[in-house]
Amino acid sequence: MNLTRALGSVGGLTLASRILGLVRDVLFARFVGAGFASDAFMVAFRLPNMFRALFAEGAFSAAFIPMFNRKVADPAGKGLPTGIAFARDTLSVLLPVLIVLTAVMEVAAWPITWMLSGGFNDVTSTEFDFVVMLSRLTIPYLLLISLVSLLGGILNSLHRFWVAAAAPILLNGTLIAALVFFHRHEALYTARNQAIAVTVSGALQLLWVWYACKRAGVVLPLRRPRLTPDVRKLMGLIGPAAAGAGAVQINLVVSTALAARLLPEGSVTYIYYADRLNQLPLGLIGIGLGTVLLPTISRQLGRGDEADAMKTQNRGMELALLLTLPATVALIVCGLPIVAALFQHGKFTATAAYATAQALAAFSIGLPSYILVKVLTPGYYARSDTRTPVRYATVSMIVNLILNLALIVPLGHMGPPLATAIASTVNVALLYRTLARRGHFVADAQLRRRTWRLLVAALMMGAVMYFLNDLFAPYVTGTSLQRWTAMLVLVATGAVVYAAGVFATGAIRLRDIRQLVRSR
Repeated sequence: MNLTRALGSVGGLTLASRILGLVRDVLFARFVGAGFASDAFMVAFRLPNMFRALFAEGAFSAAFIPMFNRKVADPAGKGLPTGIAFARDTLSVLLPVLIVLTAVMEVAAWPITWMLSGGFNDVTSTEFDFVVMLSRLTIPYLLLISLVSLLGGILNSLHRFWVAAAAPILLNGTLIAALVFFHRHEALYTARNQAIAVTVSGALQLLWVWYACKRAGVVLPLRRPRLTPDVRKLMGLIGPAAAGAGAVQINLVVSTALAARLLPEGSVTYIYYADRLNQLPLGLIGIGLGTVLLPTISRQLGRGDEADAMKTQNRGMELALLLTLPATVALIVCGLPIVAALFQHGKFTATAAYATAQALAAFSIGLPSYILVKVLTPGYYARSDTRTPVRYATVSMIVNLILNLALIVPLGHMGPPLATAIASTVNVALLYRTLARRGHFVADAQLRRRTWRLLVAALMMGAVMYFLNDLFAPYVTGTSLQRWTAMLVLVATGAVVYAAGVFATGAIRLRDIRQLVRSR
């Protein structure tokens, strides 16, 4: 399988989803602004986002996909039918557990919301009850998206990556429809409708992947729960994987709670929008690579091809650096023009745009780390090692908490994002060191040669964008057309300079392009 081509398939659909996500955020900023209503929805929306990262996209995928792929690739087994039988047994246990968990969370919505928000800063009991109500509206999404993860993991293992990658488009499309057709001047009303739309989108995503599985000949009928040895093993792997895969999300939850409790109104919204922009390259590159790498490496190891697995991970690291380094530099250097063009409309003021850009710069320092976590952890999960990542995630969370407490007062809304970035960098350093020590990852000559060249090209791009940023500063505070023009010129110029730098330094050569075209 061609890694670049598979990433292109996943990345293209993820790009469409992220663009719709930006449209959604722009509309939300226009109709709701940055205040209590937006902070309330961000906290309620954080719960399904965290659960999706911890369980659906994180722990469950990390544990289920390697086991499923080993059964399919096992020469002594029956291939795909064995894997599907394992999936049926998994669903029989997973569904009742999710139903009970959802019911418990609905009942315990008040304390859960308090933990996510720290009780907010200077809000009345009636206002906090509104936040709890929004959380209750979004909680059913957790059950739905977990089932989506099961079916999507099967489709990814069958190399039908595009189906699961397209599912988030339904989330953003549903939220946009709710904003366009069901918004009112009262911000609280719009926030409530957004919470309802979250759960509606979960049902649509489940129908989408269920139909795709049916078309692929994969049918998982409901049956009485069966705790087979394989299901017991899966459950044992999920717990550690949850913390390991969700370290970034847990750090964000800590940051959100501290910001809601200790910082002025609107701070949660600044951090949320900064994280949304930071998530754009993470979704395109990190999640895309993780989606492709985990089943691929698992299948290679299932066949006993250690050399192929090592090569796949090297190329994954290479692709991550090629695409991540310019995004990191651009978001740090030109954060304000980007935020102003996208969000500075309606109720979202220039002051809010400036504060969001500051938080974005702090988040973006850790962007390479957020993405490299997605590249390195498949090396553990494919070998059914979910415990080592959780140890390092725990260290990362402790670092994050300490830095949050140390930085939130002197740096304000920039403190939590910077703490998250540093904590993620610590996590990556530990993951890389252990993989290298075990001999499960060794940077080959091609990766070593290209890494420093890519860094030089990104720095060249950053220098040019820094100069142009000062030149276009008057336009950033101008009309909407001027702000969009400044952003587009800056981004386009940066892309051209980076491409030129990549070829000038020899990081990418013409023969690499020709080889890629031939492989496609």
